[in-house]
Amino acid sequence: MTATRPARHAEAGLRPGEVVLPFDPAREADAGIAFIGRIRSPWPEGGWCPKNLREAREKAADAVVELDPRYRAGLDGLREGGHLVVLYWMDAARRDIIVQRPRHRDRLVGVFAVRSPARPNPVAMAVVRLHAIDPDAGTLSIDAIDCYDGTPLLDIKPWLASVDVPPGYRVSEEPDAAAPG
Repeated sequence: MTATRPARHAEAGLRPGEVVLPFDPAREADAGIAFIGRIRSPWPEGGWCPKNLREAREKAADAVVELDPRYRAGLDGLREGGHLVVLYWMDAARRDIIVQRPRHRDRLVGVFAVRSPARPNPVAMAVVRLHAIDPDAGTLSIDAIDCYDGTPLLDIKPWLASVDVPPGYRVSEEPDAAAPG
């Protein structure tokens, strides 16, 4: 287990009590990642961006997933109106915060108990509705997204209720540890 150090208040963007790692996770890479495209959203980097997909949907702001031409053949078999799991790299996020103080929580929590983009590997995911496909342009029009315009795209997977919904799951049973954040 790696030792951690308490964050100093002077470190930009940290809240009292938050803890940062004593190393840079970006320099401890175990694998390479290929960005397969970019996400086009209405949220310019440095401006306001929804903190989650629910907020993005409330703004009724569609988005577009753009695939690099080398990966466009992978769109074959997707269908409009279905749902997708979009995985993306939150490249503007800090990677060294391991204990956070979310604004919506009354206590410090470990990074793996929240959905904040600040994490050792800033991978984000969204389950979105696919409105339209343009295979020639390599674009997917989706209902919403909670990332800055130009965010790197990691992967796209079909969302399947028969696989992705745990047996017997009911929204009212969602545990606090899995609450969005």
